[in-house]
Amino acid sequence: MIVLVINCGSSSVKYRLIDMDTHQVLAEGLADRVSVNSGTDAVLKHRPDGRPDYVAEMPMPDHTVAIGHVLEALTHPEHGVIESLDQIGAVGHRVLHGGEKFTSSVLIDEAVTDAIEDCIKFGPLHNPANLQGIRACAERLHTVPQVAVFDTEFHQTMPQKAFLYGLPYEYYTDLGVRRYGFHGTSHRYVTLKATEWLEAEKGIPVEDQRVITCHLGNGCSMAAVAGGKCVDTSMGLTPLEGLLMGTRSGDLDPAILPFLQNELNLSSEETDRILNKKSGLLGVSGVSSDMRDVKAAAFADPPNARAVAAIEVFCYRITKYFGAYAAALGGVDAVVFTAGIGENEPLIRELVPQNLAFIGIKIDTDKNEHLDLDADVVDISAPASTVAALVIPTNEELMIASDTVATVAAGVKA
Repeated sequence: MIVLVINCGSSSVKYRLIDMDTHQVLAEGLADRVSVNSGTDAVLKHRPDGRPDYVAEMPMPDHTVAIGHVLEALTHPEHGVIESLDQIGAVGHRVLHGGEKFTSSVLIDEAVTDAIEDCIKFGPLHNPANLQGIRACAERLHTVPQVAVFDTEFHQTMPQKAFLYGLPYEYYTDLGVRRYGFHGTSHRYVTLKATEWLEAEKGIPVEDQRVITCHLGNGCSMAAVAGGKCVDTSMGLTPLEGLLMGTRSGDLDPAILPFLQNELNLSSEETDRILNKKSGLLGVSGVSSDMRDVKAAAFADPPNARAVAAIEVFCYRITKYFGAYAAALGGVDAVVFTAGIGENEPLIRELVPQNLAFIGIKIDTDKNEHLDLDADVVDISAPASTVAALVIPTNEELMIASDTVATVAAGVKA
């Protein structure tokens, strides 16, 4: 089956077309700046397998138009990879927030779209875009089955003690205020790879395994996984909680919010924008939200003191969560680094475990500096390490496509 994976952001559409019989990526790309300035300066970047890239500026006032351009690119005589849209067997959509309703991927019907709409209050930027993508594909692909794969679903195995906040209980029962967690598709993918590796290389049965997964990109989150199931995660009601991120603050004293609003006369919208768009690496360093830029500034001559501080805070937060999750799991068999920073930045993988030798994590410097990222799992543990330190390139699109095939075959409805 050929599966089209769609990931609609607030102003973008990422896509990948995968032949699931061979796992070959037929094409992938990005429609960027959708609806920005009415979509007048939007651009489509299309990468067909075995053919030159195709880049074109074209108006994309909304996601419906953008997905139309994506489908046309996939079937174009020169840079297309399929002859007809009829060759697409199913569409898998990444959906940010599914609330408590969804513990697995489901076929999309009216009840599912209603539930996604109900969760807009938790994901006001992403869920509306996800819905637009679903409706655009339904409009163009008609009877092709569509599947929703939720960022929150992997974390629905958390016990109540992990997901409840210390707020009046009726805020949970009446309003749904609880920890949900995100990056679930990535955490689930690398967990599967790690559990397979631990069983094959260390002889540890899956049900006995204790794994900490660390997704480090522009957004960052961690998960504590026992027996292949999530028991805790760092993100919360929204993707703002937890680690320091590219532009997000992560954990902070909640009393800071009314303090800033009173001192600076900020509205709730302005406060939200500061926490989500102006904080994190960007806010602390004053340089950039991109770790590569922050690292360059930190190692400049003379070093940028704020960039140094940003890296130190970034790593310290991760180290603290490793310690907390080791306690929550009662020990650790493996830690996993993944996503853009986790896979590509040896400095961070070196700094984070420096204070974790007491739980058995030691990194081999040479292995850490010279990775073979073509491998499914890369072991960077030092010989004396009692905990496996692994780098696993994430593949959320393949996970979504695999879920889509299985869900369509099983006819799984909400």
